Amino acid sequence: MTSIASPTLWFITIGVVLALLAVDFIATRKPHEVSMKEAIAWSAFYVALPLAFGLYVWNVHGGDRGLEYYTGYLVEKTLSVDNLFVFMLLLAAFAVPEVLKQRVLLYGIIGALVLRGIFIALGAAALSRFDWVFLVFGAILLLTGVKLLRDAIRGQEHEVEVAEMRVVKVMRRFMPVTDDYEGAKFTVIKDGARALTPFALVTVAVFATDVVFAVDSVPAVYGITGDPYLVFVTNAFALLGLRALYFVLEGALGALAHLSYGLAAILGFIGFKLVLHWAHLVWPSVPDVPTLTSLFVILGILTVTITTSLVANRRTKAKAAAGLDEDEPVGSR
Repeated sequence: MTSIASPTLWFITIGVVLALLAVDFIATRKPHEVSMKEAIAWSAFYVALPLAFGLYVWNVHGGDRGLEYYTGYLVEKTLSVDNLFVFMLLLAAFAVPEVLKQRVLLYGIIGALVLRGIFIALGAAALSRFDWVFLVFGAILLLTGVKLLRDAIRGQEHEVEVAEMRVVKVMRRFMPVTDDYEGAKFTVIKDGARALTPFALVTVAVFATDVVFAVDSVPAVYGITGDPYLVFVTNAFALLGLRALYFVLEGALGALAHLSYGLAAILGFIGFKLVLHWAHLVWPSVPDVPTLTSLFVILGILTVTITTSLVANRRTKAKAAAGLDEDEPVGSR
């Protein structure tokens, strides 16, 4: 597989990612509640940085690679919002104190980066040797899209049952767990024995969900670009901004009532695109989907998703103000 990255560019990029993580650790070294001003400032930085990097890719490596980068980043950023939904439910289920939330998110981001790096390397190795891996990735995305759509129709999207999480059961089986948080400590000495804290449980729970997200997001961006470097940087930039974005969108996530439908459509489209790409490699007469077309389709899906979500949210508020049930049309009384 071809890539725009030299070993030097890989080294610099990984160094920058590690430096940004170090800055995040310094920023969260003292547990505190994140103000909206602080969250917006960090979010703006983590949006401006990937957009500026995209200009570098576009100017140095051409418009095609630049378009692949921006489209891949858009896909990853959209999927990261879905990650935030699950993180929000996990933090609420574990009753994480406000002052500790950003540290839990930071550990989750580090785990996600490690997992994505492994998945990206394995994906690149597989795709470079076997064309049928495109078909497998396409099938994964199509099945994930169908599951998201089914759960959304049933009203079961973003459900979290902490007590049923296998990783939580395993941890509780091997070590006792304290009732209260002890700051950002993972373990403490209780009654003369080492015990886990709820902070350790929620951190591992977030890490476990990262595994599921990696299975979806890595094939999704490989459906946009075949460059492992671009796959990595789009994932890294989308993940690095999650900590701040969580606090910006925490109160607004509920307004995206149709997000699962939009994600199902995006994953289904990219899955279909990967299947077509595999077919194109086997039978050249089968058309391939251009990156620009992919960008327009994804932007169109996001536009429809946000618009219909806002309309649905407005109708729900209107019904609540009128004292109506959700199934009753406005003006029925």
